[in-house]
Amino acid sequence: MVAHASANISGAPSGRSAGRLPSVGGVSLPPHDRYGSDVLATDWRQPKNGRATEIDADLGLVVEEVTTDWCGEIVRVERDLGTVILEDRRRKRRTFPLGPGFLLEGRPVVLVAPTRAGPAAPTRTASGSVAVQGVKARVARASRILVEGRHDAELVEKVWGDDLRIEGVVVEYLDGVDDLGEKLRDFQPGPERRVGVLVDHLVPGSKESRIAQSVAKSPIGKHVLIVGHPFIDIWAAVRPERLGKKEWPKVPCDVEWKHGVCQQWGWPHRDQADIARAWKHILGGVRGFQDLDPALLGRVEELIDFVTQEGAR
Repeated sequence: MVAHASANISGAPSGRSAGRLPSVGGVSLPPHDRYGSDVLATDWRQPKNGRATEIDADLGLVVEEVTTDWCGEIVRVERDLGTVILEDRRRKRRTFPLGPGFLLEGRPVVLVAPTRAGPAAPTRTASGSVAVQGVKARVARASRILVEGRHDAELVEKVWGDDLRIEGVVVEYLDGVDDLGEKLRDFQPGPERRVGVLVDHLVPGSKESRIAQSVAKSPIGKHVLIVGHPFIDIWAAVRPERLGKKEWPKVPCDVEWKHGVCQQWGWPHRDQADIARAWKHILGGVRGFQDLDPALLGRVEELIDFVTQEGAR
């Protein structure tokens, strides 16, 4: 027993010859690391399928959304809304936010809106008039065109802005038609200070029609032209086909119209910032007069003629 203990204490592991490497056929083998390699020597945090790479969300790409397993072809990118629409093999469509969370051929990707090419110089204005290059804007006339809200003003500017600058016509917006009477009293319309007013939802029996009739019967009525369109909001004056839709949705009366539109079309609608982005997307789809309903086109042209005809300054 004592001799056996002394042999172990001498330094050689039990059952092995001290200082000798294992061999096969007389060839020494490298020592075996019984604890494995150092895991910190490599990128142990790298995902199994690799790290996500950023790619353009080009039409026609087939990707999979990882949280829902929805696989489909990219058929539309709504840049202003920050969303992408995928169509599956059954031709059903779903909208997802641009960004991470997609797979392309099994590899994780981050979808971004494709880069836009710069536009060529136009030969016609958005309203259809011949574009005149290098012409300075005319000094603003005393006459004005009033519209109900900011979105109305931005749409008029988008389509008729070049014409209005050449004619020297300024477009101002009210915060609703209820402020029209006060605005006209401050402006004091006259023969050389005409006012054209574009009103939303100007239909018989509406509040807007009663206000228009009241102004027309007043002493300043002959210097003010109030016209309107039948749409509940200026958004609906944009042809839905331009947005990839067949028609504007029917929104229940107890739901705020713009929120209802965004909800039914699958657009973000949590707050006013989402509504603003939705409008930016709609306005971005308008290239010119051909993208608007004729019910609006004729009314705006009528107002421009009224405030620029002879006698108006």
